[in-house]
Amino acid sequence: MTTACVGGGVLQWWTSGNMNTRKRIELNGCRSRGFLVGTTPIAKLTKNASLLMGPRTGRKMRKTFPVSPVMEWQDCSAKIEADVPASFAYDCYSDRESIPNWMSFISSVNVLEDKPDQSRWLLKYSVLGRDVEFSWMARNLQPIRNQKIHWRSLEGLPNRGAVRFFPKDSSSCKVELTVSYEIPQILSPVATALKPACERVLFLGLEKFAAYAKDSYQSKVA
Repeated sequence: MTTACVGGGVLQWWTSGNMNTRKRIELNGCRSRGFLVGTTPIAKLTKNASLLMGPRTGRKMRKTFPVSPVMEWQDCSAKIEADVPASFAYDCYSDRESIPNWMSFISSVNVLEDKPDQSRWLLKYSVLGRDVEFSWMARNLQPIRNQKIHWRSLEGLPNRGAVRFFPKDSSSCKVELTVSYEIPQILSPVATALKPACERVLFLGLEKFAAYAKDSYQSKVA
């Protein structure tokens, strides 16, 4: 009878002949017990071995190690003037779960109840007719009240960013958004070519933010 273990299953079949030899073989560095029935090999295979080529010849298998690509940060930025006080613009942007109202490519932002400085982000957009989706966990770093909100991803899509608020007068301000994402250095030329499109998306988002903040402010003071 011939027996083989493949992928955790056991296959058995009968052959003619008597068991006349018995030996041990090794596959992928793991020892397995094998038998020979006549001229037909019977072997237990490891889960990693799909084909028994024969007994070891004494040659050592060459080890391979994964190579991590060299990474670099790519920055994209945009700025706009908003007809609201800097303090009000700051408060609006501090409400992270409202960000999808002006950043259309952000599908959702969920702040963790037990860790309010952390939030899970979901980004969706279409490329060449295909839907692309990314998610990441981010942590808000120590803000500067009415001046700066900044964050960095903890897991998922590597990114970091900051929103800065510059008062112009008592009723208006300038808002500047910078987003950085980490990519393999080999893709740097592609990222550079796409930078204008990325910054255009950020600018359109800030335009919506300025309108959103103005409507919210007018509703508040009315």
